[in-house]
Amino acid sequence: MNEEDRLKMISNDYMSIIIEYTDRTDVIDAFKNDLVIFVDRYAVIFVPKERVPFTITDPNSYWVSPKLYGLLDTISLEEVGVDRLRTIPYLSFLGQGILLGFIDTGIDYMNPLFKNVNNTTRIVSIWDQTIENPQASEDIFYYGTEYAREQIDLALQNDSPMSIVPSKDDIGHGTTLAGLAGGSYSKANDFSGVAPSSEFVIVKLKEANPNLRDFFLVPSNVTCYSSDDIMFGLQYLVNVSKKENKPIAICIGIGTNQGDHLGLDTLSNMISSLANQVGISIVIASGNEGNSGHHYYGEIDKTTGNTVVELNVGENENDFTMELWGNTPGTYSIDITSPSGEFIPRIPARLNENRTIKFIFETTTLVINYFVVEARSGDELILMRYRNPAPGTWRFRIYGGKITSGFHIWLPIRGFITDNTKFTDSNPYTTITNPGNSFYSITTTAYDYRNDSLYINASRGYTRSNVIKPDLATPGVNVYSPLPGNTFGSATGTSIAAALLTGITVILLEWGIVRGNAEAMNSIQIRNYLIRGVDRNANLTYPNREWGYGMVNIYGTFKSLRGEL
Repeated sequence: MNEEDRLKMISNDYMSIIIEYTDRTDVIDAFKNDLVIFVDRYAVIFVPKERVPFTITDPNSYWVSPKLYGLLDTISLEEVGVDRLRTIPYLSFLGQGILLGFIDTGIDYMNPLFKNVNNTTRIVSIWDQTIENPQASEDIFYYGTEYAREQIDLALQNDSPMSIVPSKDDIGHGTTLAGLAGGSYSKANDFSGVAPSSEFVIVKLKEANPNLRDFFLVPSNVTCYSSDDIMFGLQYLVNVSKKENKPIAICIGIGTNQGDHLGLDTLSNMISSLANQVGISIVIASGNEGNSGHHYYGEIDKTTGNTVVELNVGENENDFTMELWGNTPGTYSIDITSPSGEFIPRIPARLNENRTIKFIFETTTLVINYFVVEARSGDELILMRYRNPAPGTWRFRIYGGKITSGFHIWLPIRGFITDNTKFTDSNPYTTITNPGNSFYSITTTAYDYRNDSLYINASRGYTRSNVIKPDLATPGVNVYSPLPGNTFGSATGTSIAAALLTGITVILLEWGIVRGNAEAMNSIQIRNYLIRGVDRNANLTYPNREWGYGMVNIYGTFKSLRGEL
């Protein structure tokens, strides 16, 4: 690849689209003069921003556009059965021969949690997408910089380590997750990660292209990442796993409310494909959207032929998007009443129906795009984009066609909008953030291990097609965790739970593959093994929308396999 092509991947004058090339060779041919990078069964194509099909006149334009993901946050090893397992010599699995992969905010590689006792690193490599290197290897998708173990070791021996490896975790989210999953034992802080003998592979994500941010109206001061960069990160982790010839447990602690919530989006599909491969475990946080007020579910009143939805927009709200997804075979349309009472009559549901509405008293612009048959799911999508949203109550009357089967509306995740913008009659279910709806990944919710209560903000299942998600529950409330600045304290969120569960899956990868007890181990098998050992509340029926199949207990898993050991 020449320098000109490489710069297209990071230039704000270019944008990316994602095509499944296995069945869209005609589309790939149409971009033969553009930069095309293949990842899994997808092609990521970089084209000048003025040519990107985000005019919404193309029915494929929604699903080919990368989606924007945000961080999903602001224990006790005994609780999940790890400490008890370590007391049994044969079952004392610490992650030997297993890699831990993170796609997040980076890692503080100088933290003692990621070093061996001789001050060498436990990190195999870091791909920092934010640091440009003209000599970047094609193995890391042409942009960013890869820092290998040898460079990190050299940095650790140097008085100025950042002069050799300048990669750092400015936010601390990735460092916390990595430390929980596999941090070294710290006697002074009475802390150990779940798998302290594992090694790390780290992807530090770059921030999303500002043109994509502007299209989906994500504020510039909010941390968010693009699905194509996440997909490249996934492929990088898998490539390193194959190069090292070691199984890998991957943690994904980011999510979005964009998409169909069916597990059919490009990132979720790629995750399902990888999770089905031997030696790969993928754990995803379910999200913190359960009580956010960002989801509405409704059915059309058969008497009136419509249903009224009320959205309260808070003061000083940023621009934002809203997505209405109708369940097949229903067809839906809307009318709108602004807080001042300005009425926009019913907009019919038809192909390529697009409206730009400028309200007189609110100075709000609302762009509405109809996808009567969204290309990926086959369902109807109505995409609404608010600019200068006026505060107050907005009313949408949702109309159904001859056949209706319910509809969902999602606002952006926490952090992308203010806390005061929410539906007045919101629904806490079907709030698992993508890619947590992926079929074959292991999706975990969070609970408070001190009283076995569900985390109050935890997203709840199921998927829009009633596939069981979350799969499991892991501690994620006030968990004793490594924090920025080599400190320790409490951390809460479903990504905290995902980090712990990722470390637990390392135990099964080591038992199954490294020790030869189940050499075909993949995410599906790991999920099934974990379900065998869960703890459950006798008063609940399982699986359910809040807890999935129950609370993880790795000791219980091995106890259930007693006859096989």
